[in-house]
Amino acid sequence: MDTSGTTPENRVRADDRPADPRATRKAAWAGLVGTTLEQYDFVIYGTASALVFSTLFFPNISPAAGILASFSAYAVGFLARPLGGLFFSRYGDRFGRKWILVVTLLLMGGSTLLIGLLPTYESIGVLAPVLLVLCRFLQGFGAGAEQAGAATLPTETVGRGRRGRYASLVMVGAALGTALGAVVWVAVQQLGEEALLAWGWRLVFVSSLVVTVVAMVIRRKLDESPVFTELKETHVAPRRPAGEVLRHGRRPMLLVLFMNVGASAQSYTFQVFVASYLVSTIGVDASFVPQVLLVGAICGGIAAFGFGALSDRFGRRPVYSTILAAMVLLPGPAFIAFGTGNHAAIVVTMIVSFVLAVNGAVGVQMSWFPELFGNRYRYAGVTLGREFSSALGGGVAPLICAALIAAFAGSWIPVAVYMSGMAVISLIAARMAPETVDRDLTVPQDAAAVVRAEGAPVR
Repeated sequence: MDTSGTTPENRVRADDRPADPRATRKAAWAGLVGTTLEQYDFVIYGTASALVFSTLFFPNISPAAGILASFSAYAVGFLARPLGGLFFSRYGDRFGRKWILVVTLLLMGGSTLLIGLLPTYESIGVLAPVLLVLCRFLQGFGAGAEQAGAATLPTETVGRGRRGRYASLVMVGAALGTALGAVVWVAVQQLGEEALLAWGWRLVFVSSLVVTVVAMVIRRKLDESPVFTELKETHVAPRRPAGEVLRHGRRPMLLVLFMNVGASAQSYTFQVFVASYLVSTIGVDASFVPQVLLVGAICGGIAAFGFGALSDRFGRRPVYSTILAAMVLLPGPAFIAFGTGNHAAIVVTMIVSFVLAVNGAVGVQMSWFPELFGNRYRYAGVTLGREFSSALGGGVAPLICAALIAAFAGSWIPVAVYMSGMAVISLIAARMAPETVDRDLTVPQDAAAVVRAEGAPVR
């Protein structure tokens, strides 16, 4: 039974349409540089939360409470992401992927620049953390539709058989953003603690202007995706894409949400919470943390592309499920290694965490998640699923972990149990999701609906 609205012959022709090499390269670069900025913004903020913000913006409370306050402000950015996703998804499926990618880029970059110009608590008192939280909210609001657009555009532009590797470049960009953030923090830490707290931290945030300008130059030259162009020409683009998702695309949206929530929780625990844990609990020198993040990010970026390419060959479902199964087992041994305080053990553990949780798993998501949805509300579906799960997983993970450490007298075991449990949720969801490699992205039906209608096996 054919549910696509076309004949089987037409569907093959749509799926086999030749990809424009120039448009493919531009889409891949646009996704890469935009996500570089997004991750750069979040990494420099997360590192600042762990290292300096408790002193600069929350100085009148205990060090442990200051860390909790810093991570609470960090979580605000993630809580803003679903709101940004709801807002921008209304337009991404109506006016195109390119327009959203340009606007979100400006919002993210501008908010990060403003953080670097903020007065501290010493200058204006309680208004300083209020302004910090506001800037963080705007940063998260802009990021709310960034990765969904960055993933959807190349997935819809690249010909079948190569979507996984090209879409995974979005996560290579994320790894590059982490690496750049780590390099900048390594550089400013050479100034010494006094200069770092006085003005060095501001250089980190102002430097985002360079990344923003480069990304904007590339994104302004983008072509719209051929799938959206075809949709617009047939006048079937929905007026309310988010409403269409809630009425017709709830299943793939919930699959995306649960498949990402565990990966997101582990990703931001390793990137943000572990930085604070190594310094405050294990006693590792603060200057070592950005160096570890740099090495991990380089390896994670390579893994993202590698896993994306593997998913083109072996399927999204088996590759992603294997990564998640490893993530279920990872937290316990990781914290044992961290507890040794040995630099080599910490570096190896962080490399593994970046390869699996931070970049590898998400590298597969970049093609799998857009393929799960029909063409009418693909952007909105990916945005809502990913951003709500990012808020529920990644946004609150550092805060939950810090609270668990404080509640259980410094024991890492509750944190490891929490991380493994979140990975189990994503693994179960992944096993329930259909395989989508090489499906025709021009059809209006979701992947699961086509599988049920045609009686195709779930691989």
